[in-house]
Amino acid sequence: MTSRIVQARVLDTPLQVEAIAASVGDDAAGATVTFLGVVRNHDGGEAVTEIEYVGHPSADQVIAEVAAEFTEREGVHAIAAVHRVGTLRVGDTALVVAVAASHRGQAFSTASDLVDRIKQLLPVWKRQLFTDGRTEWTGCP
Repeated sequence: MTSRIVQARVLDTPLQVEAIAASVGDDAAGATVTFLGVVRNHDGGEAVTEIEYVGHPSADQVIAEVAAEFTEREGVHAIAAVHRVGTLRVGDTALVVAVAASHRGQAFSTASDLVDRIKQLLPVWKRQLFTDGRTEWTGCP
């Protein structure tokens, strides 16, 4: 069985977490796992005030390709993966991944592996702003 990709995209607007999670609903699924990647107030022991995410023009295509890698997983019915670009403050959601599967183990492992793969391949870079005014780019090629 091939699962459906409900959405896989990069947006420059706030992510609608509840809508993304609900979008993977499936009557055959006994479990839905939703992961939120949230901007935290620190990195490497330094206080962070905001992060600017910048995406390559191919980011939409890449996140769709990455999500497609997981459509053949046993028991997985539906997948959503949405990453945000732009300037985000502490507490804002940068990534939402939702997976509906027949069983919780399938949903948890697929969501975890999908997040790892997105972080590995998605051409989105971040510039962190620290409380002392310094900035640092991370994830750049």
